Amino acid sequence: MASLTKNPNVNKWVDEMIALTKPDKVVWIDGSEEQLNALREEACSTGEMIKLNQEKLPGCLYHRTLPNDVARVEDRTFICTSKKEDAGPTNNWCDPKEMYAKLTPMYDGVMKGRTMYVIPYSMGPIGSPLAKVGVEVTDSIYVVLNMAIMTRMGEQAFENLGDTSNDFVRGLHSKANVDPENRYIVQFPEDNTIWSINSAYGGNVLLGKKCFALRIASYQGKNEGWMAEHMLILGIEKPNGEVKYVCAAFPSACGKTNLAMLIPPEVYTKKGYKVWTVGDDIAWLKPGEDGRLYAINPENGFFGVAPGTNEKSNYNALASTRKNTIFTNVAINNDDMTVWWEKLDNNPPVNATEWKGTKVNGPEYIAAGNKLAHPNSRFTAPAVNCPCISPEFNNPKGVPVSAIIFGGRRAKTAPLVYQSFNWQHGTFVGSIMASETTAAAAGAVGVVRRDPMAMLPFCGYNMGDYWAHWLEMGKVLGDKAPKIFNVNWFRTDDDGNFIWPGFGDNMRVLDWIIKRCEDAVDAVETPIGYEPKPEDINVEGLEDVTTETVKGLLSVDKDLWKEDAKGIHEFYAKFGDKLPKELELELEGLEARLG
Repeated sequence: MASLTKNPNVNKWVDEMIALTKPDKVVWIDGSEEQLNALREEACSTGEMIKLNQEKLPGCLYHRTLPNDVARVEDRTFICTSKKEDAGPTNNWCDPKEMYAKLTPMYDGVMKGRTMYVIPYSMGPIGSPLAKVGVEVTDSIYVVLNMAIMTRMGEQAFENLGDTSNDFVRGLHSKANVDPENRYIVQFPEDNTIWSINSAYGGNVLLGKKCFALRIASYQGKNEGWMAEHMLILGIEKPNGEVKYVCAAFPSACGKTNLAMLIPPEVYTKKGYKVWTVGDDIAWLKPGEDGRLYAINPENGFFGVAPGTNEKSNYNALASTRKNTIFTNVAINNDDMTVWWEKLDNNPPVNATEWKGTKVNGPEYIAAGNKLAHPNSRFTAPAVNCPCISPEFNNPKGVPVSAIIFGGRRAKTAPLVYQSFNWQHGTFVGSIMASETTAAAAGAVGVVRRDPMAMLPFCGYNMGDYWAHWLEMGKVLGDKAPKIFNVNWFRTDDDGNFIWPGFGDNMRVLDWIIKRCEDAVDAVETPIGYEPKPEDINVEGLEDVTTETVKGLLSVDKDLWKEDAKGIHEFYAKFGDKLPKELELELEGLEARLG
């Protein structure tokens, strides 16, 4: 099949990949509905995909991966830079020459008897100066159909690249034998290249997602003066029609998707407040012509965790999955060929197929301590399906960012919300982000896990250099930099119950954040940053939360913070002389203020 581009750099690279993997057939993906439909039919005829109920879930398909291949594999994920220190202490490193030598024989002839699909895609709106182009070659129809949802895919992607540019990310994927012992997800930032082998699970094989949009893009951003961040982007529309945009970074299991698609409480909707989702996972941020920071969501869909998603926890995410969605590793209700997962509702199907493919009686199976859907089962849904998708979603310029929010899960230490003193202090606040492990995570409960800017698994270079880049961006933005905040929805009482209601009521905290960005409300200076006056958090309509409760949620326990500072010292020590001096000074400043 003829190439879709005249670009010699793309064609030369694709030819090299064909020569290496030796597919029987090569198909260039043009993005047309006709071609995609043919691939859907083919995948259903071979059993790779299953058609769901086309009346109840139009355009929806089901897929299951092997039980050994159900999540990202951090221990098999590598950053290969010529110097080890450029990958840093938080990444697995290997010399690029060594890694190429190890993987090349694995790819040699790996696509014999298979079709190679060549997928051109754009991360970000077509024509956006902030967008970037990737080309992924793969032997998986599942990858093609997911990339069609997650990216702007097909011939149009080459518009941004043109006929001569070499600025595209090269992605080579083969599911090979899905052998966990030989599974590798490898980024070569200096070569703009990603190689993935022996996995068929989304997070390891949709190379536009974490591999490109965060690991490679963070490295590109450092070199080109922009930022790739693991952040949601949302717009808050005020009653006068003005919209303010915020970005927010949270480690997993901290309610990120819920916040991205927040439905404001009645006391706000009655006044005319609305929330618009620009992105639920990744933000690319770049200074605009007016000197402010602008954000785009490089993705075109949501790759969301299904279990726990329901009408109450996240109405908008669930609504996004009603059509043209791919479900992976959830359960099937055989009575009507629909899907089910834990916490979707209280009615597990009696006539069920659990995620590994065995027919079971759902309620009995669960009663015996099993899960019908895998805990990391997923939906891949088009962003356009989301009821609150922002009218600015495809704006090539992006949206101007007023605030950046960090957050984690802390039972006692971090208050409900505080604001950093300035950008440098805000970078410090992001660098010390942490969550306490919950029962859901393996290992002990309550252990503090540092996850700076929620980027620990996704930073494509040395985290010390990454913080230096943040500090540099602050200098570039000057007084036009977004204000930086930290939130914690997870304070608990002495019985371990959450004090703050969370979910839609987080709007009450966002409201204060926006007012701070507009200088419309005062704050109280504390050793850790600026906090709201308790009466400035709107508790109208809340049953169990009073201004007195808020006062408690804002308390700063100096002893706990002194203890935390020790943990920060230990964490910072990993980075040696790569730790920016400014962050060392911020830590000293914190300790001095704590007395």
